[in-house]
Amino acid sequence: MTTAADIMHRGAQWIPAHETLDRAAQLMRELGVGALPISDQNERLCGILTDRDIVVGCVAMGHDPGQVTAGEMAQGTPRWIEADADIGDVLREMTDHQIRRLPVIENKRLVGMISEADLARSLPEGDIGHWAESVYAGNTEPTTR
Repeated sequence: MTTAADIMHRGAQWIPAHETLDRAAQLMRELGVGALPISDQNERLCGILTDRDIVVGCVAMGHDPGQVTAGEMAQGTPRWIEADADIGDVLREMTDHQIRRLPVIENKRLVGMISEADLARSLPEGDIGHWAESVYAGNTEPTTR
């Protein structure tokens, strides 16, 4: 059985909710990623921040990314998966909620992230095609979640 831990990108890092978006952008650059899970003061997942969120939700709105926090950008209920979850459960979670990045949790700690690239490397073409069709179907504007 292939699990979330088998396909995830290890070494994912939180951005604390109190950190500013300019710091989040710096961390994304340092890590070479386009999204960061947002943690509350107890290191619990409270959202995901994307590079697109920073540009469209802050900069394009005329706000100062040095004054807006990651927590202010967190919206909705964050989705995640346990490290030992079967790949079928990963696909269902991402498909059902039309998300493109999924934090992986083990013992209540962030241990990795699953992205489109991770799925593409790990799944047969038919499965990745079905996933992409399900996630992208009906979206009228691009999104990174």
